[in-house]
Amino acid sequence: MATPAVTSSRSSRLGETELIWLMALLMALQAFGIDAILPALDELALDLGVPGNERQFVIGVYLLTAGVGALVPGALADRFGRRPVLLGSIGIYIVLSLASSLAPSFDVLVAIRAAQGFFAAGIIALPPAIIRDRVGGDRMARMMSLIFVIFMLVPAIAPSIGQLILLVADWRMVFGAMALQGLAMGTWAWFRLPETLAPENRQPIRVAPIARNMARALSLPSVVGYVFGSSLVFGALFGFINSSQQLVSETFGAGDIFPIVFGICAGAMALASWSNSRIVERFGARRVSHTALFAFIAVSSVQVGVAFQSEQSLWVFVPLMAVNMALLGFIGSNFGSIAMNPFFAIAGAASSVHGFVRMTVAAVLGAAIGYAFDGTAQPLALSLLASSLACLALVLYSEKGRLFGPPEPEMGYGQDAAKAFD
Repeated sequence: MATPAVTSSRSSRLGETELIWLMALLMALQAFGIDAILPALDELALDLGVPGNERQFVIGVYLLTAGVGALVPGALADRFGRRPVLLGSIGIYIVLSLASSLAPSFDVLVAIRAAQGFFAAGIIALPPAIIRDRVGGDRMARMMSLIFVIFMLVPAIAPSIGQLILLVADWRMVFGAMALQGLAMGTWAWFRLPETLAPENRQPIRVAPIARNMARALSLPSVVGYVFGSSLVFGALFGFINSSQQLVSETFGAGDIFPIVFGICAGAMALASWSNSRIVERFGARRVSHTALFAFIAVSSVQVGVAFQSEQSLWVFVPLMAVNMALLGFIGSNFGSIAMNPFFAIAGAASSVHGFVRMTVAAVLGAAIGYAFDGTAQPLALSLLASSLACLALVLYSEKGRLFGPPEPEMGYGQDAAKAFD
């Protein structure tokens, strides 16, 4: 069993429920920073003179640099602790949100968003490491599922919040709201979050150990398929996020109900994550996620067929997209927990390098899918099917062709990747 690693007096006051809420809402800072601005893209593009699909760069560049930036906080957190690195990331998020609200041009806004994604990457990269400091195995999968329930509620309501802001102010105030949310979360973490990294697990800041730890975390055959596989399916999801406002507004002519449509899809993912938290410890992360992946392939096949019909209804597209996003709720947290389980002693480095791969691959793929928007749902549907088939091939590689394995034991210090290599 994993040895508890809390060393602060705060640890006696921070229970599992509060930890789940805190980690989920910290990660949701990133989701809010993406989804709240979606309803404002038309106004932003008009105000700053942005042509065509280029408005999506406000989203795409943030996702891409967040992925690249994820390499940094894990190594720092393995040396100095989770708490100071996380608080620093929140502070940068607040400052650059305010800077975004004052951007005089689109180029400056994109540059600020790029910096924000990179330097605030700790808010998305470190929560899995903090959870792994406490638990592992299918119990971690259950906790991460609960985190994703709360985390996904933010994308479900963020576009509606953005729409409400636009009723009383312009698009710049959406970034002001991001800063306020960051301030609230930073205050909570400052007063309540203990340090979870045990002193004996602190790693030196030297290039060789950091590179070795990251190589371990990404080179285990049993892990690599889950990291890259989840990157592909979430890349298709990012493609939907990037093009969703144009897809709903231009293809289906329903821009006035875009927040509702987006909320239905994101809400389906949140509901699935909650359901996963109820069943994963009983059936195991592998059985649940592998089943969901096959269902994802089936639904994506239907989406391709429907997308190539002469006329596609919004009310056919939305249920299919909602089902696939729900299936991602059974895939994402379970894939992440399976990939993290061997790395108790180097959880920070593992979380960083896994986050780097997932975010960068998904961001590049999502940007390409979004930029390929041609007024139809065909590019998105094809990408969903292709990415899920490739994901299945990668999982088969990691599992040596044997799927639906039993529940996974919790691995603690002394049973991490170093032992797994022996």
